[in-house]
Amino acid sequence: MEVSKTRTSFYRRLYVAFLIDSGQASNIPALTEATGMPRRTAQDTVAALGELDIVCEFEQAAGERHHSGRYRILDWGAIDRGWVENNLPRIREVLQYP
Repeated sequence: MEVSKTRTSFYRRLYVAFLIDSGQASNIPALTEATGMPRRTAQDTVAALGELDIVCEFEQAAGERHHSGRYRILDWGAIDRGWVENNLPRIREVLQYP
């Protein structure tokens, strides 16, 4: 089954939001390690979460410089986080992520 670019983009955003919210990957290096996606794709995906009304905020680590810190999901908007969690195997399969 061929998957559309729209679906993969949507699923990628859901998966990144879930990884951040669950604490499994809360910064760009951790996201690239968890998914295998290029750094720029990870950055663009985090930046695009707002297009789905997912509110994501970067927290600078105390006393650190150069964007050291972590992302946090403050609001999932209209997205049901439970649906994302329940469908992780399908999302990973479509995205071909580990």
